Amino acid sequence: MDRRSFLLSGAAALLASELPGIAGIPSAPLAASPAMAAAERRKKSGTAPAAEDFTRRITRDFQPLPPLKVKEIDIKVGAESPFSVLHVSDTHLTRVDNRDDEAKMRLAAGRSRWAAWGEHYLDEAIRYAADRGMYMMHTGDLCDFVSEANLDSAALHLGAADWFVSAGNHEYSKYVGEAREDEAYKADSRDKVQGAFPNDLTFASRIIGGVNFVSLDDVYYNITEAQHAQMEAEMKKGLPVVMLCHVPLYTPKHCAYELEQTKGICAYMTGAPLEITSKFDNGATYPAGQEWRYRAVQQKADKPTLAFIAWLKEQKLLKAILCGHMHHFFEEPFSKTAVQYTVDATYRGGVQAIHFR
Repeated sequence: MDRRSFLLSGAAALLASELPGIAGIPSAPLAASPAMAAAERRKKSGTAPAAEDFTRRITRDFQPLPPLKVKEIDIKVGAESPFSVLHVSDTHLTRVDNRDDEAKMRLAAGRSRWAAWGEHYLDEAIRYAADRGMYMMHTGDLCDFVSEANLDSAALHLGAADWFVSAGNHEYSKYVGEAREDEAYKADSRDKVQGAFPNDLTFASRIIGGVNFVSLDDVYYNITEAQHAQMEAEMKKGLPVVMLCHVPLYTPKHCAYELEQTKGICAYMTGAPLEITSKFDNGATYPAGQEWRYRAVQQKADKPTLAFIAWLKEQKLLKAILCGHMHHFFEEPFSKTAVQYTVDATYRGGVQAIHFR
């Protein structure tokens, strides 16, 4: 029995009861604030304030979390009947427990400082979709790194709704940037990660309301010949196609925006023209043997990827591309028939409510 099946079985009830509450709780302990440390010193010295005063002091600076930022999108694809999808991405779960080593504990403590509310907003998104009878789609980086606790949490959340997903690069990242991340690196954890997810993470398809949703893995900025052949087979079904991937495919305006934001270091896009990727890194230098750290190396499109994108632009059945990775909203035509919709990160509270008709 894989992780997902186990956690959704009756035995999971006991395990779930022992996990920390999933709504609004940071995934790893954060360092105590100066105010809390001072309060502890006063307590030890016998000068602690009254309980009600202490409560007022530690709560007065906390602000309510903003609600979900829901971007409404209408797409005419020729569906058999209208339906809606809540599109989320980049949750970046940062859970660890005593099954992990000290290095991963430190990793979680650091990365949870900015991703602490991903799990809270994921819960909010699940409730939002359930209240409105929406399907749910996630386009990668549900987990920030591979840990047993992250995969347990992923399986439980993915079992709480009707999900269709694609993988993100962080799904397979063990310590985030400690080594070259490529297909060999991915292979170390792929089976373990796959066990927490509801559909195949390399390539999968699902028909909803007469629309063919196709998910493929482009987490390392390339698409294989095998994936191309699988996509051609999906197009032969004759249904309108909506593609899910983690990394946005190259579009000129979005690429220009990313280059402006990163000051020319990189664009974080699959299939950017070689004349663009060759100018990445903007003077960065790395020691011999670590050339893989260059963004120009990491994000360089190979021939199968460029061929796939050129072919995909000509497919009239392609109606939309849903993706993430950038941690902000962006919308731009990809081809004459399809718009690419990039969603904000879950940990920032951003989601897209997409209404297909």
